Amino acid sequence: MSSIEEVRLEELPSLSRLYMSAASTAARSKLGALERPLEVPAARHTVHGIQVSLEHVTRFQHLLQGTVRDSLPSVFVHSAAFPVAMSVLARSDFPLPLLGMVHLSNKVRHLRSIHFSEPLEISAWAENLSGHFAGTQVDLRLDVSSAGETVWDGTSTYLAKGVFLPGLDKQTRPQYEDFIPPRPTATWRLGPEAGREYAGVSGDFNPIHLSSLSARILGLKRSIAHGMYLASRALTSIESVAAERFEWEIGFAAPVFLPATVAVRIEDEEANGRWSGARFVGWGERSHRKHFHGSARAL
Repeated sequence: MSSIEEVRLEELPSLSRLYMSAASTAARSKLGALERPLEVPAARHTVHGIQVSLEHVTRFQHLLQGTVRDSLPSVFVHSAAFPVAMSVLARSDFPLPLLGMVHLSNKVRHLRSIHFSEPLEISAWAENLSGHFAGTQVDLRLDVSSAGETVWDGTSTYLAKGVFLPGLDKQTRPQYEDFIPPRPTATWRLGPEAGREYAGVSGDFNPIHLSSLSARILGLKRSIAHGMYLASRALTSIESVAAERFEWEIGFAAPVFLPATVAVRIEDEEANGRWSGARFVGWGERSHRKHFHGSARAL
């Protein structure tokens, strides 16, 4: 991008308003009132002085059954920055529809411990619009800084299923690989309320996560678990032993329809007697279908 529009936001955007705006835009688009742009906007959205409350962090940690502490869990940082990222996707000149977007993967660098009292600056922008065998995918970048120092950055990759933009090469569908479940180290029993409970602490009230009724409106048979909820559950135990500087990634293979029982295996790795990383994978206890896999490692 030769020229980037710097958009300064006065406050964190309201996710509920962004979703309502996206629904309105989708309705007008179906009536043929809108033409879809063919590239991501050359724009970076930034908000300054974001302060999270200890109560909010504590509620997040309790829901994920993690240790209550003053430093921010890595996925909590993502949820705090998420409204800024969504404000980019909700722009009228964004080429893909916000509603119904499928979460494919995340890659994050957690560069140091972040105290809840630190004022944060959050920036978000989109890049790497590309073809996918099922539609069009895009990377959403996030940078979180404190006192001018980047303390966390991440890339989330999303898929607009069924949206094929002209000029983009369509990927070949990868060959199916058999998945043989390993011996689990944990079992998660997720009720139908899991999506609503995580929305309450993350602020992500996307209708696909809230109820079977709202999910069916968007083409799903039932509500599905948030990808970041699954990442949080896996990382909760990892962060309790991880180095202060670490990076992690997660890829989502199949949605977790609620209610569900998910089998999980988490394996920590050591080097010279210290934690060096971990690998994790989750699958349906009965179906044996892989839902997600990921890893973490010390920086």
